[in-house]
Amino acid sequence: MVRQNLHAVLLRRLTEKRRFLQVLAGPRQVGKTTLARQVMQELKLPAHYASADEPTLRDRMWIEQQWDAARLKVREGKAGALLVLDEIQKVSGWSAIVKLLWDADTHAGVPLKVVLLGSSPLLIQSGLTESLAGRFEILPVPHWSFAEMREAFGWGVEQYIYYGAYPGAALLIDEPERWRNYIVHSLIETTISRDILLLTRVDKPALLRRMFQLGCDYSGQILSYQKMLGQLQDAGNTVTLAHYLELLHGAGMVAGLSKYCHGQVRQRGSSPKLQVLNTALMTAQAGRTFTETRQDGEAWGRLVESCVGAHLLNTSMSSSSEVTYWRERNHEVDFVLHRGKTTVAIEVKSGGRKESLPGMEAFGNQFNPKRKLLVGGQGIPLEEFLVQPAAHWLQS
Repeated sequence: MVRQNLHAVLLRRLTEKRRFLQVLAGPRQVGKTTLARQVMQELKLPAHYASADEPTLRDRMWIEQQWDAARLKVREGKAGALLVLDEIQKVSGWSAIVKLLWDADTHAGVPLKVVLLGSSPLLIQSGLTESLAGRFEILPVPHWSFAEMREAFGWGVEQYIYYGAYPGAALLIDEPERWRNYIVHSLIETTISRDILLLTRVDKPALLRRMFQLGCDYSGQILSYQKMLGQLQDAGNTVTLAHYLELLHGAGMVAGLSKYCHGQVRQRGSSPKLQVLNTALMTAQAGRTFTETRQDGEAWGRLVESCVGAHLLNTSMSSSSEVTYWRERNHEVDFVLHRGKTTVAIEVKSGGRKESLPGMEAFGNQFNPKRKLLVGGQGIPLEEFLVQPAAHWLQS
């Protein structure tokens, strides 16, 4: 289970003699705060928790105050103390002051363990690499997996495909309108307005919002940036769209998969395959019920493929594997999973969706992948595929 593994890893790291800043980065509502609080209790160290996700603007002085409060707790225990700072990316200049305080404690031998939480992984990564090189370890916290939603809420695979992976919304699915409102207003709008627009320079906020909608509407489809501009009816440029897609990916919403090939220049210049990281982002905005969506073969097929893509992306976050797609002329492979020289080609069949272009054989002839997997149909059952992390299929 993803969160159980993260819990064990974080606990182990915080009990090691070597000190590193521990950073939990992931989208909203994936359990970062719960995970940190559970570890706080289990460590049985004096601990101090504070969150910058408050209406009052936080600054560098706020971090110093929280740090000093934690330093005072060091006196209470022989093994030191723990400081947990939540939503750290919302403090302007956070990485510089954290570096200053961390280095001061290291020099003075203060046994203070520090965990930072952030719901904007892209901004967190930027701050870490700019100021804290060599001082931190990241634990990516992805959206919930099918296995976790099944264990926590008793969901079947079709519920997971439609309702997605937000645990906070799971108990609302018997009230569809309430469920949709929660996803749209509490998660989508909050993420865009508070985790992207408030913290990042975005010259065209309306374009970024339309880009997100486009990513949901066309999830599972390959779309050139020029075609996106046409769909968005904007006179912007492709560089801006690529940047906005990167911001949306960093917030755990929509990604643009690159085309797989051996030449990295060709890969970066390819048309992206749009991919949501949580299928609830698609269904909550579509205005169609579970039954209506399930009865529409084409719509359900696109949702199934998006679910598989989201699963691959989320479960590859903590590994060195990459998720791409492949297309050459009239041949296409839905997903290509690769790590180093190991490559796995994945084709998704839902039964009701239109058949994909016959690309598996052509891809196999050109790249000789380790495995060629069919998910659904007469291949690996979808439920079986979704309980294994992406790295599982790359193993010998």
